[in-house]
Amino acid sequence: MRKRFLVAFVIAVVAVCIAPISVSATTTYTGTLADHATYRIDVPSNWNHTLLLYSHGYVTPGSANPARDVGDPATGAFLLNAGYALAGSSYASTGWALEQAIPDQIATLDAFNALHIGTPTRTIAWGHSLGGIITAGLLQTYPDRFDAALPMCGVLAGGVAVWNEGLDAEFVIKTLLAPTSNLQLVRITNPGANFGLSNQILAAAQGTAQGRARLALAAAVGDLPGWFNSSLPEPAATDYVTQEANQFRWISEVDGPFLFYLRAELEARAGGNPSWNTGVNYSQQLGRSIDNAEVQALYQQAGFSLDADLAALRDADRVSADPAAVHYLTQHIVFNGDLGGKPVLTIHTTGDGLVLNSDEQAYRSVAQDAKDSQLLREAFVHRAGHCTFTPAETIAALQALETRLNTGKWELKRRRSGIGPERGAAVLHRFRTGAIPAPIRYRNELVTS
Repeated sequence: MRKRFLVAFVIAVVAVCIAPISVSATTTYTGTLADHATYRIDVPSNWNHTLLLYSHGYVTPGSANPARDVGDPATGAFLLNAGYALAGSSYASTGWALEQAIPDQIATLDAFNALHIGTPTRTIAWGHSLGGIITAGLLQTYPDRFDAALPMCGVLAGGVAVWNEGLDAEFVIKTLLAPTSNLQLVRITNPGANFGLSNQILAAAQGTAQGRARLALAAAVGDLPGWFNSSLPEPAATDYVTQEANQFRWISEVDGPFLFYLRAELEARAGGNPSWNTGVNYSQQLGRSIDNAEVQALYQQAGFSLDADLAALRDADRVSADPAAVHYLTQHIVFNGDLGGKPVLTIHTTGDGLVLNSDEQAYRSVAQDAKDSQLLREAFVHRAGHCTFTPAETIAALQALETRLNTGKWELKRRRSGIGPERGAAVLHRFRTGAIPAPIRYRNELVTS
C-alpha cells in the first residue's frame, strides 16, 4: 500500500505591502574573514535588535562569489526599512561548500559582535537552497547562537540522501538509454566531457516514445514533478505527455549539470564517491512513486515492456560508495533531528525538481525520532520552480516564525491585506505528498549488499 504523509501547512497572505521602498540611514559593513571569505552586514538606523543571518545557495565553481546577506533586493529593502539587521558571508569556497560555509557564517556573527553595534536580542538563521541545508546545519551544530531558523527550499534530506537520490536517476539513464556508453555516474574523471555526453544521450532519448518512457522512469525513481514553468499552470493529473516533457527539462537543464558534472566537485572534496545504490529495489521504488501512473501509461503507449526494463535495472551492476567519502558527506551534513530546542519553519514550492519538496518529509522524520517535531512546521507554496517564492511569501514566512517566538505558538492562519498583484501571494492549503522519497537512505547507513 502506498504510504502517504499529510503535512500541515501554512503560508498565507501576510499583512504587509511590499512596494518599492527607499531605505535611508543604513550602514553597510564589509570585511574579510580569516579564511579569505568575505562578509556583508547591513544595519539600519532603526535597528530592532533582530539579526538575520542569510546563507546563500550553491555557487558553481568559477563563478563570482560575493558576500550576500539577503536573497533578493525587494525583500532586503523591506526588512531594512522594518528595522532588521542583515548579515551573510560568501563562504571561502564555491560548490558543495558546507565544510567552509558553517564556520564562515559563525565567524560572520563574531564579526558583527566585534563591530560593537549592539547585542542582538534575537538571531534568526535563514537561507535558500544549499543555504537551506546550511541554515539547518547551523542550528544543529551551533544551536546556542540562534533563536530560530527558516530554511527555504532547502536540501533538508541531508547530503548523503540527496546525492543517492540523484544516483538513482543517473543509474536508470545509463542502464536503459546508454548501457555501452562511457557515461560516468560516479568517480567522474572529465566532468566537461561527461556532461556533454549526458546531453547527447538525453536529447536522443527525448526524440523517441521509448526514450521518453524511460526518461519518465528515471524521473519517477526520484519523484520529479511534472511541472517546470511557474508561469504556466500545473499539467492535468493525466496529462502525461506534458508531465514527461517538463521532467525532461528538469533532468536536462537543471539536474543534469549536478549529476554528470558538478558531482565531480563533491567527489574531489570527499576524496571519493559518497553515493551508492547497492540493495535498492527499483520496482518497489517505482511502485511508491508519485509518477508511477505516468510511467505505466507512457510504456504502454510506446508498446514495450516495463517489466523487462525493471528486470534490467535489477540485474545491472550496482554502484558502491567509498566509506571515507560517505563519512565526509555525513559530516557535511546529515541531520540528526535535534533542533536545539529552537523553532524551525521550512518553506518549499510543490513543483521543485532540483531540491524536492519531499526533503521536508525526511527532515520531519528525523525530528520526530529526536522528539523535536513539535518545534517544526512546514509550508508549501503551490508553484513550479526552485525557490520561486515572492518577496511577500518570504516575509510571510519570517513573520510566522517570529509569531512563534513571540507567543510560543504556531499561528499559521491566513492574514490578508494590500499586497500588489505583481508581488504575488501564497495560498493557504494542506499539501499531500506522494510517496516516501527514495529508499530509507536518509540515515547514515552504508548498504553493502
